[in-house]
Amino acid sequence: MKRKLYSELNKKLDDLNYLLMKNKVLDLAELLGNKKELLFRNIWSGIAKGIGIGIGVTIITAIIVIILQKVVTWNIPVIGEYIADIVDIVQNSR
Repeated sequence: MKRKLYSELNKKLDDLNYLLMKNKVLDLAELLGNKKELLFRNIWSGIAKGIGIGIGVTIITAIIVIILQKVVTWNIPVIGEYIADIVDIVQNSR
Protein backbone atom coordinates (compact mmCIF):
# COMPACT_ATOMS: atom_id res chain seq x y z
CA MET A 1 0.00 0.00 0.00
CA LYS A 2 2.76 2.44 0.95
CA ARG A 3 4.78 1.47 -2.08
CA LYS A 4 1.82 2.29 -4.35
CA LEU A 5 1.32 5.65 -2.59
CA TYR A 6 5.01 6.51 -2.95
CA SER A 7 4.90 5.48 -6.60
CA GLU A 8 1.92 7.74 -7.29
CA LEU A 9 3.51 10.63 -5.38
CA ASN A 10 6.78 10.16 -7.27
CA LYS A 11 4.91 10.15 -10.60
CA LYS A 12 3.03 13.33 -9.71
CA LEU A 13 6.27 15.03 -8.68
CA ASP A 14 7.87 13.99 -11.96
CA ASP A 15 4.89 15.39 -13.87
CA LEU A 16 5.07 18.65 -11.93
CA ASN A 17 8.81 18.90 -12.53
CA TYR A 18 8.26 18.30 -16.26
CA LEU A 19 5.60 21.01 -16.46
CA LEU A 20 7.76 23.51 -14.60
CA MET A 21 10.72 22.82 -16.87
CA LYS A 22 8.51 22.97 -19.96
CA ASN A 23 7.11 26.37 -18.99
CA LYS A 24 10.56 27.67 -17.97
CA VAL A 25 9.41 28.79 -14.54
CA LEU A 26 12.97 28.70 -13.24
CA ASP A 27 14.15 31.04 -16.03
CA LEU A 28 11.32 33.42 -15.24
CA ALA A 29 12.18 33.40 -11.54
CA GLU A 30 15.81 34.17 -12.36
CA LEU A 31 14.78 37.00 -14.66
CA LEU A 32 12.54 38.54 -12.02
CA GLY A 33 15.44 38.40 -9.58
CA ASN A 34 17.73 40.29 -11.98
CA LYS A 35 16.31 43.83 -12.17
CA LYS A 36 18.85 45.11 -14.73
CA GLU A 37 18.10 42.38 -17.25
CA LEU A 38 14.36 42.78 -16.72
CA LEU A 39 14.66 46.53 -17.36
CA PHE A 40 16.84 45.93 -20.44
CA ARG A 41 14.38 43.43 -21.92
CA ASN A 42 11.41 45.70 -21.26
CA ILE A 43 13.13 48.67 -22.93
CA TRP A 44 13.95 46.67 -26.06
CA SER A 45 10.47 45.17 -26.09
CA GLY A 46 8.91 48.64 -25.93
CA ILE A 47 11.13 49.94 -28.74
CA ALA A 48 10.27 46.95 -30.95
CA LYS A 49 6.54 47.34 -30.28
CA GLY A 50 6.68 51.07 -31.06
CA ILE A 51 8.49 50.52 -34.34
CA GLY A 52 6.10 47.72 -35.29
CA ILE A 53 3.05 49.84 -34.56
CA GLY A 54 4.49 52.76 -36.56
CA ILE A 55 5.22 50.60 -39.59
CA GLY A 56 1.85 48.86 -39.36
CA VAL A 57 -0.15 52.08 -39.15
CA THR A 58 1.79 53.54 -42.07
CA ILE A 59 1.10 50.51 -44.27
CA ILE A 60 -2.60 50.36 -43.35
CA THR A 61 -3.02 54.10 -43.94
CA ALA A 62 -1.31 53.85 -47.34
CA ILE A 63 -3.59 50.98 -48.35
CA ILE A 64 -6.68 52.93 -47.26
CA VAL A 65 -5.56 56.02 -49.22
CA ILE A 66 -4.95 53.92 -52.34
CA ILE A 67 -8.41 52.35 -52.03
CA LEU A 68 -9.99 55.78 -51.54
CA GLN A 69 -8.20 57.09 -54.64
CA LYS A 70 -9.64 54.19 -56.64
CA VAL A 71 -13.14 54.95 -55.33
CA VAL A 72 -12.80 58.58 -56.42
CA THR A 73 -12.11 57.47 -60.00
CA TRP A 74 -15.49 55.69 -60.09
CA ASN A 75 -17.20 59.11 -60.01
CA ILE A 76 -19.82 58.29 -57.39
CA PRO A 77 -21.57 61.68 -56.92
CA VAL A 78 -21.69 62.33 -53.15
CA ILE A 79 -19.15 59.80 -51.89
CA GLY A 80 -16.58 60.68 -54.58
CA GLU A 81 -16.43 64.36 -53.59
CA TYR A 82 -16.17 63.50 -49.90
CA ILE A 83 -13.38 60.99 -50.49
CA ALA A 84 -11.59 63.40 -52.85
CA ASP A 85 -11.53 65.96 -50.04
CA ILE A 86 -10.08 63.38 -47.65
CA VAL A 87 -7.39 62.36 -50.15
CA ASP A 88 -6.49 66.03 -50.77
CA ILE A 89 -6.16 66.63 -47.03
CA VAL A 90 -3.89 63.60 -46.64
CA GLN A 91 -1.73 64.56 -49.64
CA ASN A 92 -1.42 68.20 -48.54
CA SER A 93 -0.37 67.19 -45.02
CA ARG A 94 2.76 65.45 -46.37
